[in-house]
Amino acid sequence: MINFNGDSNAQENMLTQNRAFLYGDAVFETLKIVQGKVLFLEDHYFRLMASMRILRMEIPMNFTMEYFEEQLLSVVKNNGFSDAARARITVYRNDGGYYLPTTNEISFLIHTSPLENQLYAFEKKKCEVDLYKDFYIGKQLLSTLKTTNKIIHVTASIYAKENALDTCILLNDAKNVVEVLHGNVFMLLGNTLVTPPISEGCINGIMRKQVLSIARKIEGLEVVEEVISPFDLQKADELFFTNVIRGIQPITKYRKKEFTTSIANRILEALNELVKTN
Repeated sequence: MINFNGDSNAQENMLTQNRAFLYGDAVFETLKIVQGKVLFLEDHYFRLMASMRILRMEIPMNFTMEYFEEQLLSVVKNNGFSDAARARITVYRNDGGYYLPTTNEISFLIHTSPLENQLYAFEKKKCEVDLYKDFYIGKQLLSTLKTTNKIIHVTASIYAKENALDTCILLNDAKNVVEVLHGNVFMLLGNTLVTPPISEGCINGIMRKQVLSIARKIEGLEVVEEVISPFDLQKADELFFTNVIRGIQPITKYRKKEFTTSIANRILEALNELVKTN
Protein backbone atom coordinates (compact mmCIF):
# COMPACT_ATOMS: atom_id res chain seq x y z
CA MET A 1 0.00 0.00 0.00
CA ILE A 2 1.05 3.61 -0.60
CA ASN A 3 -0.42 7.02 0.13
CA PHE A 4 -1.75 8.66 -3.05
CA ASN A 5 -3.51 12.01 -2.68
CA GLY A 6 -4.32 11.22 0.96
CA ASP A 7 -5.50 7.67 0.31
CA SER A 8 -3.28 5.49 2.53
CA ASN A 9 -4.75 2.31 1.07
CA ALA A 10 -3.81 3.08 -2.53
CA GLN A 11 -2.20 0.30 -4.53
CA GLU A 12 1.32 0.52 -5.92
CA ASN A 13 1.47 2.24 -9.29
CA MET A 14 4.06 2.46 -12.05
CA LEU A 15 5.48 5.77 -10.82
CA THR A 16 6.75 4.52 -7.46
CA GLN A 17 9.85 3.01 -9.09
CA ASN A 18 10.01 4.95 -12.38
CA ARG A 19 13.41 6.65 -12.59
CA ALA A 20 12.23 9.30 -15.06
CA PHE A 21 9.62 10.36 -12.51
CA LEU A 22 11.78 10.02 -9.39
CA TYR A 23 15.10 11.41 -10.62
CA GLY A 24 14.61 12.86 -14.10
CA ASP A 25 16.72 9.94 -15.36
CA ALA A 26 15.51 10.18 -18.95
CA VAL A 27 16.10 11.88 -22.29
CA PHE A 28 13.64 12.63 -25.05
CA GLU A 29 13.27 13.65 -28.67
CA THR A 30 10.36 15.61 -30.11
CA LEU A 31 9.92 15.01 -33.84
CA LYS A 32 7.75 16.18 -36.70
CA ILE A 33 6.39 13.52 -39.05
CA VAL A 34 4.90 14.50 -42.42
CA GLN A 35 3.10 12.02 -44.68
CA GLY A 36 4.89 9.03 -43.22
CA LYS A 37 8.35 10.62 -43.17
CA VAL A 38 10.27 11.63 -40.05
CA LEU A 39 11.82 15.03 -40.72
CA PHE A 40 15.57 15.16 -40.06
CA LEU A 41 15.50 11.53 -38.98
CA GLU A 42 19.27 10.98 -38.93
CA ASP A 43 19.92 14.10 -36.85
CA HIS A 44 17.32 13.09 -34.27
CA TYR A 45 18.59 9.53 -34.07
CA PHE A 46 22.24 10.41 -33.58
CA ARG A 47 21.42 13.13 -31.04
CA LEU A 48 19.42 10.59 -29.03
CA MET A 49 22.22 8.02 -29.21
CA ALA A 50 24.77 10.62 -28.11
CA SER A 51 22.56 11.70 -25.19
CA MET A 52 22.12 8.10 -24.04
CA ARG A 53 25.87 7.51 -24.15
CA ILE A 54 26.57 10.67 -22.15
CA LEU A 55 24.10 9.50 -19.48
CA ARG A 56 25.66 6.02 -19.51
CA MET A 57 22.49 4.31 -20.65
CA GLU A 58 22.83 0.95 -22.35
CA ILE A 59 21.81 1.13 -26.00
CA PRO A 60 20.07 -2.09 -27.11
CA MET A 61 21.65 -3.82 -30.10
CA ASN A 62 18.36 -3.62 -32.03
CA PHE A 63 18.00 0.12 -31.51
CA THR A 64 19.08 1.03 -35.03
CA MET A 65 17.93 4.06 -36.97
CA GLU A 66 15.58 1.80 -38.96
CA TYR A 67 14.07 0.44 -35.75
CA PHE A 68 13.76 3.98 -34.35
CA GLU A 69 11.91 5.11 -37.47
CA GLU A 70 9.69 2.02 -37.56
CA GLN A 71 8.55 2.47 -33.97
CA LEU A 72 7.71 6.14 -34.48
CA LEU A 73 5.79 5.60 -37.71
CA SER A 74 3.82 2.67 -36.32
CA VAL A 75 2.39 4.83 -33.52
CA VAL A 76 1.52 7.62 -35.95
CA LYS A 77 -0.17 5.16 -38.30
CA ASN A 78 -2.10 3.41 -35.51
CA ASN A 79 -3.41 6.78 -34.34
CA GLY A 80 -4.54 7.69 -37.85
CA PHE A 81 -2.40 10.81 -38.23
CA SER A 82 -1.70 10.56 -41.96
CA ASP A 83 -0.82 14.20 -42.79
CA ALA A 84 1.34 15.65 -40.03
CA ALA A 85 2.04 14.63 -36.48
CA ARG A 86 4.14 15.49 -33.48
CA ALA A 87 5.86 12.53 -31.83
CA ARG A 88 7.79 12.32 -28.60
CA ILE A 89 9.99 9.42 -27.61
CA THR A 90 11.16 9.35 -23.99
CA VAL A 91 13.99 6.96 -23.13
CA TYR A 92 14.45 6.21 -19.44
CA ARG A 93 16.64 3.94 -17.34
CA ASN A 94 14.77 0.94 -15.99
CA ASP A 95 13.45 0.74 -12.42
CA GLY A 96 15.72 0.07 -9.48
CA GLY A 97 18.08 1.80 -7.10
CA TYR A 98 18.16 5.29 -5.68
CA TYR A 99 20.66 7.77 -7.13
CA LEU A 100 22.75 4.75 -8.10
CA PRO A 101 20.72 2.67 -10.57
CA THR A 102 20.72 -1.11 -10.39
CA THR A 103 20.83 -1.34 -14.19
CA ASN A 104 21.69 0.78 -17.20
CA GLU A 105 19.13 -0.98 -19.39
CA ILE A 106 16.42 1.24 -20.82
CA SER A 107 12.78 1.35 -21.82
CA PHE A 108 11.09 3.89 -24.06
CA LEU A 109 7.67 5.47 -24.49
CA ILE A 110 6.32 7.03 -27.69
CA HIS A 111 3.20 9.15 -27.91
CA THR A 112 1.88 11.31 -30.73
CA SER A 113 -0.57 14.10 -31.49
CA PRO A 114 -1.83 15.54 -34.79
CA LEU A 115 -0.47 18.74 -36.35
CA GLU A 116 -2.50 21.02 -38.59
CA ASN A 117 0.21 22.01 -41.05
CA GLN A 118 2.72 19.96 -42.97
CA LEU A 119 4.85 22.99 -43.84
CA TYR A 120 6.20 25.56 -41.41
CA ALA A 121 4.54 28.95 -40.89
CA PHE A 122 4.80 31.78 -38.41
CA GLU A 123 2.29 30.84 -35.71
CA LYS A 124 1.85 34.29 -34.19
CA LYS A 125 1.82 37.78 -35.63
CA LYS A 126 3.05 39.14 -32.31
CA CYS A 127 5.54 37.55 -29.95
CA GLU A 128 6.67 39.56 -26.95
CA VAL A 129 9.49 38.35 -24.72
CA ASP A 130 11.55 39.39 -21.72
CA LEU A 131 14.38 37.96 -19.65
CA TYR A 132 13.81 35.30 -17.00
CA LYS A 133 16.19 35.89 -14.10
CA ASP A 134 14.85 33.80 -11.22
CA PHE A 135 17.04 30.81 -12.16
CA TYR A 136 19.91 30.25 -14.57
CA ILE A 137 21.08 27.47 -16.88
CA GLY A 138 24.50 25.97 -16.17
CA LYS A 139 27.25 26.23 -18.80
CA GLN A 140 27.80 22.49 -19.00
CA LEU A 141 27.29 19.51 -21.30
CA LEU A 142 24.17 18.26 -19.48
CA SER A 143 22.38 21.53 -20.28
CA THR A 144 22.70 20.81 -24.00
CA LEU A 145 20.76 17.51 -23.69
CA LYS A 146 16.98 17.13 -23.84
CA THR A 147 16.50 15.52 -20.44
CA THR A 148 13.27 15.35 -18.46
CA ASN A 149 14.71 17.79 -15.92
CA LYS A 150 13.07 20.96 -17.25
CA ILE A 151 12.07 22.72 -14.04
CA ILE A 152 13.64 26.03 -15.15
CA HIS A 153 11.51 25.94 -18.29
CA VAL A 154 8.43 25.13 -16.23
CA THR A 155 8.91 28.01 -13.77
CA ALA A 156 9.81 30.39 -16.60
CA SER A 157 6.64 29.38 -18.47
CA ILE A 158 4.59 30.27 -15.41
CA TYR A 159 6.45 33.58 -15.14
CA ALA A 160 5.70 34.30 -18.81
CA LYS A 161 1.99 33.62 -18.33
CA GLU A 162 1.82 35.76 -15.20
CA ASN A 163 3.42 38.66 -17.08
CA ALA A 164 1.48 38.31 -20.36
CA LEU A 165 4.60 37.31 -22.31
CA ASP A 166 4.67 34.87 -25.21
CA THR A 167 7.94 33.33 -24.07
CA CYS A 168 11.02 34.11 -22.00
CA ILE A 169 14.70 34.39 -22.79
CA LEU A 170 16.77 32.14 -20.53
CA LEU A 171 20.21 33.13 -19.28
CA ASN A 172 23.16 31.05 -18.11
CA ASP A 173 25.12 31.47 -14.90
CA ALA A 174 27.38 33.99 -16.67
CA LYS A 175 24.22 36.07 -17.32
CA ASN A 176 24.47 35.59 -21.11
CA VAL A 177 21.60 34.65 -23.44
CA VAL A 178 21.18 30.88 -23.87
CA GLU A 179 17.82 30.18 -25.54
CA VAL A 180 14.09 30.81 -25.18
CA LEU A 181 11.60 28.46 -23.55
CA HIS A 182 10.70 26.81 -26.82
CA GLY A 183 14.02 26.58 -28.64
CA ASN A 184 17.25 28.15 -29.82
CA VAL A 185 17.49 31.90 -30.29
CA PHE A 186 18.97 33.85 -33.22
CA MET A 187 19.78 37.56 -33.44
CA LEU A 188 20.33 39.60 -36.61
CA LEU A 189 22.63 42.57 -36.11
CA GLY A 190 23.23 44.41 -39.37
CA ASN A 191 24.41 41.75 -41.81
CA THR A 192 25.42 39.28 -39.10
CA LEU A 193 23.24 36.46 -37.81
CA VAL A 194 24.32 35.37 -34.33
CA THR A 195 23.32 32.40 -32.17
CA PRO A 196 24.93 31.32 -28.88
CA PRO A 197 27.45 28.48 -29.15
CA ILE A 198 26.59 25.14 -27.59
CA SER A 199 29.26 25.83 -24.95
CA GLU A 200 26.94 28.47 -23.46
CA GLY A 201 24.56 25.68 -22.36
CA CYS A 202 21.91 25.87 -25.08
CA ILE A 203 20.12 22.82 -26.43
CA ASN A 204 21.92 21.25 -29.36
CA GLY A 205 18.84 21.82 -31.50
CA ILE A 206 17.96 19.92 -34.65
CA MET A 207 16.30 22.98 -36.18
CA ARG A 208 19.22 25.13 -35.04
CA LYS A 209 21.46 23.00 -37.25
CA GLN A 210 19.13 23.37 -40.24
CA VAL A 211 18.82 27.13 -39.84
CA LEU A 212 22.58 27.59 -39.56
CA SER A 213 23.04 25.60 -42.77
CA ILE A 214 20.39 27.60 -44.64
CA ALA A 215 21.59 30.97 -43.37
CA ARG A 216 25.18 30.31 -44.44
CA LYS A 217 23.95 30.08 -48.05
CA ILE A 218 22.33 33.53 -48.01
CA GLU A 219 24.54 35.90 -49.96
CA GLY A 220 25.88 38.83 -47.95
CA LEU A 221 24.90 37.33 -44.59
CA GLU A 222 27.62 36.49 -42.08
CA VAL A 223 26.69 33.68 -39.68
CA VAL A 224 28.50 33.30 -36.36
CA GLU A 225 28.14 31.39 -33.11
CA GLU A 226 29.05 33.92 -30.44
CA VAL A 227 28.08 34.92 -26.92
CA ILE A 228 25.03 37.19 -26.77
CA SER A 229 24.59 39.49 -23.80
CA PRO A 230 21.17 40.87 -22.81
CA PHE A 231 22.44 44.34 -23.80
CA ASP A 232 22.91 43.12 -27.39
CA LEU A 233 19.22 42.30 -27.77
CA GLN A 234 18.08 45.92 -27.91
CA LYS A 235 20.58 46.62 -30.69
CA ALA A 236 19.24 43.81 -32.85
CA ASP A 237 17.34 44.23 -36.10
CA GLU A 238 15.67 40.80 -35.80
CA LEU A 239 15.19 38.15 -33.16
CA PHE A 240 13.68 34.73 -33.73
CA PHE A 241 13.69 31.28 -32.19
CA THR A 242 13.64 27.82 -33.70
CA ASN A 243 12.45 24.31 -32.92
CA VAL A 244 11.54 21.29 -35.01
CA ILE A 245 7.77 21.58 -34.46
CA ARG A 246 7.30 25.31 -35.03
CA GLY A 247 10.22 25.83 -37.39
CA ILE A 248 10.90 29.55 -36.99
CA GLN A 249 8.99 32.02 -34.84
CA PRO A 250 9.93 35.71 -35.05
CA ILE A 251 10.14 37.68 -31.82
CA THR A 252 8.41 40.97 -32.51
CA LYS A 253 9.02 42.84 -29.25
CA TYR A 254 11.56 42.81 -26.43
CA ARG A 255 10.79 45.45 -23.84
CA LYS A 256 10.39 48.65 -25.89
CA LYS A 257 12.25 47.41 -28.96
CA GLU A 258 10.33 46.04 -31.95
CA PHE A 259 11.87 43.90 -34.68
CA THR A 260 11.53 43.16 -38.39
CA THR A 261 11.22 39.68 -39.92
CA SER A 262 12.94 39.83 -43.34
CA ILE A 263 15.71 37.27 -42.71
CA ALA A 264 13.33 35.01 -40.79
CA ASN A 265 11.02 35.03 -43.81
CA ARG A 266 13.83 34.07 -46.19
CA ILE A 267 14.98 31.23 -43.97
CA LEU A 268 11.40 30.00 -43.54
CA GLU A 269 10.95 29.77 -47.31
CA ALA A 270 14.17 27.79 -47.70
CA LEU A 271 13.22 25.56 -44.77
CA ASN A 272 9.91 24.64 -46.39
CA GLU A 273 11.68 23.77 -49.63
CA LEU A 274 13.88 21.47 -47.57
CA VAL A 275 10.82 19.83 -46.00
CA LYS A 276 9.29 19.21 -49.43
CA THR A 277 12.39 17.33 -50.55
CA ASN A 278 13.22 15.59 -47.24
